[in-house]
Amino acid sequence: MTKQPPGPVLGARALNRATLDRQLLLRRSSRPAKEAVAHLVGLQAQNVRPPYYALAARLDGFAPESLSALMADREVVRIVTLRSTIHTHTAADALTLRPLVQPARTRELTAFRKGLAGVDLDRLAALARDLVEAEPRTMAGLREALRAEWPDADPQSLAVAARCTLPLVQVTPRGLWGRSGQVALTTAEHWLGRSGEPTPGPAAPEAPEAPDAPDATEAVDATVLRYLAAFGPASVRDMQAWAGLTRLRAAFERLRPRLLTFRDETGVELFDLPDAPRPDPGTPAPPRFLPEFDNLLLSHADRTRVVPPELHGRAWQGNQAFRTLLVDGFLAGVWKLTEDALVIETFGPGEGRGRRNRAAERDAILAEGARMLATLHPGAHHDIRFGTVVPRAGR
Repeated sequence: MTKQPPGPVLGARALNRATLDRQLLLRRSSRPAKEAVAHLVGLQAQNVRPPYYALAARLDGFAPESLSALMADREVVRIVTLRSTIHTHTAADALTLRPLVQPARTRELTAFRKGLAGVDLDRLAALARDLVEAEPRTMAGLREALRAEWPDADPQSLAVAARCTLPLVQVTPRGLWGRSGQVALTTAEHWLGRSGEPTPGPAAPEAPEAPDAPDATEAVDATVLRYLAAFGPASVRDMQAWAGLTRLRAAFERLRPRLLTFRDETGVELFDLPDAPRPDPGTPAPPRFLPEFDNLLLSHADRTRVVPPELHGRAWQGNQAFRTLLVDGFLAGVWKLTEDALVIETFGPGEGRGRRNRAAERDAILAEGARMLATLHPGAHHDIRFGTVVPRAGR
């Protein structure tokens, strides 16, 4: 018989309420946008608008211009970090988190070895740095410039290698609210006006992902604590899913004397900060409209604290995520914004937690939808329409 780890058991609703509270989704926060971005350890930003919708759902009095101004002033930036995806981070986090997740970026290069045959990656990183710091470059521009140096290499592989070995940020106007612009890249150090040492060449793919150097160990431990503050209680595998890293068990063991431990309903050990909020499972959770790829739905190996098991995979189609609706704290539907309407599609009867389409919930959803529209699209007229998500085949 398998021995269960010690600690009280936390059910799905208890984990749900704790995570919502830390994600600023149980009640809106009055904190400034920059402070919220730091607390959340970044916002998923595969597309331009999601960070704005993410903060609109979480902050009281949020105006999209506030985040846009932070980006224009280079206090927050768009950079590839966690899970090798684009995130909006504070300037400080862009400089500290990017080295932390470098092993995952190095691992990406293994898929491009054939196209990089004969390419000295240290030399490529140095040349790419010179190119993008001389002027921001698009990926196409960077690809062509590097191809002149290595004409026999695969052009796309050269550009990917530059992106994996250097901390490249997207320069404005890309990412500004109500503006457009193609992706142009420079280094984080150059864009933020902070000198940094040259990026070291990539480590071997089999190298440990949690370095033993004292400074690196301290950085990993500090990030564990920040992750728990924003996403806990959580398991080691949960944090590894969030960061896109492996071999983080040692950091949790170092921190164990400073943490509380719990179990989920399947017996998995969960860690948490002693003074972190863990609200009563019966605490009301208002509806929330979240953007596609919101970190709430992506930052745990076990997502049942937000996604009921019967709705697993329903927020995705292929590799594209839908914008999601939470009701009573759990995934309850998807939504989209057309030129003239906010279209809300809830999951049908028998799907989810059986709390769908009640009159009170419908009124609360309408009120939250109207609030979101007024926050992000003031002056525009949008009807609010309800529909039902068509069940997938076999359901």
